[in-house]
Amino acid sequence: MRIIAVSTLRDFWSEASHRDAEQPLRAWVHVVRAADWAKPTDIKEMFRSADILSAGRVVFDIGGNKYRLVAAIHYQARRIYVRFIGTHRDYDRIDARTV
Repeated sequence: MRIIAVSTLRDFWSEASHRDAEQPLRAWVHVVRAADWAKPTDIKEMFRSADILSAGRVVFDIGGNKYRLVAAIHYQARRIYVRFIGTHRDYDRIDARTV
């Protein structure tokens, strides 16, 4: 899969308060780049804790569920767009289906 906006993840883990997110996010990027997802069940096979939402949105737990990553996935184009990365508290303030 091609990840759009890896720079967003880098910016996030570069912040002093989120340095512990670097290794889990790097691992997520490594796994996702090697993936070839054609449907939501393919994601669930790799990330059992992922939440599949409507409109091609998926919520991933990062760093032992300390952080949440929301992505929009375009299966045919094999692209994944990072729409949000933040703490659980930050995540509770957004609508993952529209962000």
